[in-house]
Amino acid sequence: MADKITPARRSENMRRIKSKGMKPEMVVRRLVHGLGYRYRLHRKDLPGKPDLVFVSRRSVVFVHGCFWHQHDCRDGRVPSSNREYWELKLARNVERDRKTRRELEAAGWRVLVIWECELNQLEDVGQRLRDFLDAASQPS
Repeated sequence: MADKITPARRSENMRRIKSKGMKPEMVVRRLVHGLGYRYRLHRKDLPGKPDLVFVSRRSVVFVHGCFWHQHDCRDGRVPSSNREYWELKLARNVERDRKTRRELEAAGWRVLVIWECELNQLEDVGQRLRDFLDAASQPS
C-alpha cells in the first residue's frame, strides 16, 4: 500500500518528532511523581540518556514508543512504504537499545522499559513501577 501523503510531508512529520517530553514520557513522569518517587531526567553521562533516573536506587526507566523501538504489538510494525529504509533504521534502534541496556546493567544499574501501548493500563504500569523501584531499595 502506498503512502497517503507526499514524501515531503512525511519527511516534515518525522522531523517534528522529538525525543524528550513527548506525551507517553509525560504520562509516566506524572505517574511516578504521583507515586511519591523523585527522579532526574535524561542524564547525559549514562548510556542511552534514560528518560527517568533514580540515582539512589541505581535504577533507570525508559519510555519507548512502540513504532520507534519495534515493540511486538500492533503499533510496532514496519511501514509498507519505503520498507527497506525503515527495516534498517528500526533494526539499528533495537540494536542500540540492547547495547544500552547491557552497558547500564554492566555498570550496576537496573533497567525498566515501559512501552507506549502499556499506558492504556495505568494501574498496571503504576504497580510495575512500584515493584521495580521498591525492589531497588531492598537489601540484597
